[in-house]
Amino acid sequence: MNLRKFGAALALGSALFSAAAMAHSDAAHVKAEGAWARASVPGQQGTGAFMRLTATEPLTLIGVETPAAAVAEVHEMKMENDVMRMRAVEALPLPAGKTVELKPGGYHLMLQQLKAPLVKDSQVPITLVLKDGKGAVSRLTLQVPVSMVPPKGAAPATDHTGHGGHQH
Repeated sequence: MNLRKFGAALALGSALFSAAAMAHSDAAHVKAEGAWARASVPGQQGTGAFMRLTATEPLTLIGVETPAAAVAEVHEMKMENDVMRMRAVEALPLPAGKTVELKPGGYHLMLQQLKAPLVKDSQVPITLVLKDGKGAVSRLTLQVPVSMVPPKGAAPATDHTGHGGHQH
């Protein structure tokens, strides 16, 4: 092999290794299924996004990013003294091999200060920010369908529109 072909092969191998490394870190070792975001109406400031997450290794969901909202957080809804309360959580553990459901009325992604309404039958980009046991951060970017009702196989809908009456 001449020097030019060797250099080209080395450059190609290096590029492939770099691409594999980037894909690995972006893959985040987690599978998202049944994802959907609730459609909103003009003037509505917030909505929820839901899905099932299954990690292949212990991970922690530590953040959410989307260009569709000024604020995106992981939230938990639960009954406290006969009042449904919603609060942001800083971290949501994703045990290896166990499915964690983000659903209406439980843990979910909250998109607040929407920049525009989320229109039915469109998609919204959502990036999950995860941390592994060694502290390495990775991201999983999803194109989440927007709907008034969950798609087949997703978490069932409850009245969770806008979160206006919930206490933080």
